[in-house]
Amino acid sequence: MKSVAIIQARMGSTRLPGKVMKKISDKTVLEHVIIRVKQAKEIDEVIVATTVKEDDNLIVEESKRLGVKFYRGSEEDVLSRYYHAAKENNGDIVVRITSDCPLIDPNIVDELIIFYKNNKFDLVTNAGSDVTQRTYPRGLDTEVFSFKQLDVAYKEATERYQREHVTPFIYENGNNVFYYKNDIDYSKHRWTLDTEEDFELIAKIYDKLYMGKHDFYLNEIIELFKRQPELFNINEHIEQKKF
Repeated sequence: MKSVAIIQARMGSTRLPGKVMKKISDKTVLEHVIIRVKQAKEIDEVIVATTVKEDDNLIVEESKRLGVKFYRGSEEDVLSRYYHAAKENNGDIVVRITSDCPLIDPNIVDELIIFYKNNKFDLVTNAGSDVTQRTYPRGLDTEVFSFKQLDVAYKEATERYQREHVTPFIYENGNNVFYYKNDIDYSKHRWTLDTEEDFELIAKIYDKLYMGKHDFYLNEIIELFKRQPELFNINEHIEQKKF
């Protein structure tokens, strides 16, 4: 069973254009995401799924520079882009990660994949559409599902939002979605990159914890917040975009 992590990335962002190519600690956001996802032992291959737009040539060049595969597809039909990226690379298990998560935790990614492999669920997530189920910080979001589920969604999803966001069809039509939870609820934390305030926070976290190695994860970042609780104030007022 081949597990492929597909990272969706594009230059066009309504709130923070070009965010994935912004630099933090001398590396692009996309590079940080890729390095951290590659640390996950349960992932066999990492693929960047971007669009055919000329602006996204930059993402293709960055993917080439970093030695990861890429797939170019529709900007708006992200479900189609994911489907073809997975199919082209013979993925059996698909791990969905977004490029605006430069603090993604490979240990948590591995936990979810192992749990998925050992159980019979349509989809395992630590995020998902039901915010009441979230216990992990936003920005560590991981979804694990089979290519078979992706294939059904690709062929049957008709609503626009179902094509723009990859997994809504599976949540709505799957019989058993599992919400993977942490022992402690850290859902109040926002570590995703969508605004200038998010960028300021993530850059400060990197400034404090990144010493040239990606060796800081959920626990280390939480400890940093305990030492410097004022960090929480930087982006706590930011609301997540809805579907």
